[in-house]
Amino acid sequence: MDSRNSPPHGTPLGERSREVFRHLVEAFLASGEPVGSRTLSQRLPGALSPASIRNVMADLEVMGLLYAPHTSAGRVPTERGLRLFVDGLLEIGELAPDERVAIEARMSGSGRRIEDVLIQATQSLAGLSRCAGLMLTAKQDSALKHVEFVAVRPGKALVIMVSEDGQVENRVIDTPAGLPVSALIEASNYLNARLAGRTIDAARAEILAELEGERAMLDSLTAKVVAEGLATLTQMAGAQMSGQFGGDDKMLIVRGQSHLLDSVEAQADIERVRTLFEDIERKNDLIRLLELAKEGDGVRIFIGSENRLFSLSGSSIVAAPYANAAGKIVGVIGVLGPTRLNYGRIIPMVDHTAKVIGRLLA
Repeated sequence: MDSRNSPPHGTPLGERSREVFRHLVEAFLASGEPVGSRTLSQRLPGALSPASIRNVMADLEVMGLLYAPHTSAGRVPTERGLRLFVDGLLEIGELAPDERVAIEARMSGSGRRIEDVLIQATQSLAGLSRCAGLMLTAKQDSALKHVEFVAVRPGKALVIMVSEDGQVENRVIDTPAGLPVSALIEASNYLNARLAGRTIDAARAEILAELEGERAMLDSLTAKVVAEGLATLTQMAGAQMSGQFGGDDKMLIVRGQSHLLDSVEAQADIERVRTLFEDIERKNDLIRLLELAKEGDGVRIFIGSENRLFSLSGSSIVAAPYANAAGKIVGVIGVLGPTRLNYGRIIPMVDHTAKVIGRLLA
């Protein structure tokens, strides 16, 4: 696990304090409730009395690692305390065999588009973690299924673009005066023969070279329609993608936001989740945060107000980068949830999912 994003805590803990603190955080992460000295006395293997445990808890509170919410006699870890626990005391377990099988099974299948695999990976991670799943990847242009020009009035034609993922875009273009309907049909057939099953970026240079070299075997009016249509299709593809991406070349996939409501019990929790949903809507900020996870070669953990984006919602992200066949980091997958995550279970889950994606890309 890469912890370069952690603040230097430099908090010395004796053996007794370390054990009390570790058990308290583990109990809190399991229940979400403040943990009292009586509960800890039942969990600790030694013969520490509740009074001795209360003294240790008081010391930990002075160190800024614990605090008492409301008037409760129990304590919960601060974000600083969670960081200390995650970086130095967390025992990361092995991924359960059934979870490993579930991740690999949901992402398997030959002939599937990489976009579908990435979306399935995000959904799978969200379902297994009961949190929101996040995916940051490079922009993927959709291959085209069909292109058609339809005359709408003299000098105007409608360009219809249908991509293989089912998206449809329409736009009106100018056409040469006196253009016969047969020219629109010929232009449609010409582009379909060269674009079907390919992205516009992949075929654009080839089509332009044919037009410029007069190798397209088209009359001048039809060639003008093809050139105008190709330019319009390029713009339409860009506009189509802009609705899915938070940046010019990044795609952000978020799945399973409804899981964030599962643990809501109090009005304060509802307000926190509402703020978190607003954080998710600020996609560019979320993308910049996930970009930080690409800097390391392991799992990165961002806790609460360590990052400005989550300063109010008190949320955590566990994320890991994945690489393509050439070993280049091309994306990040992760989990977003409350700071009370089951880190010991989710860290290996995220790590394994990232490795499976890397194998599929290879």
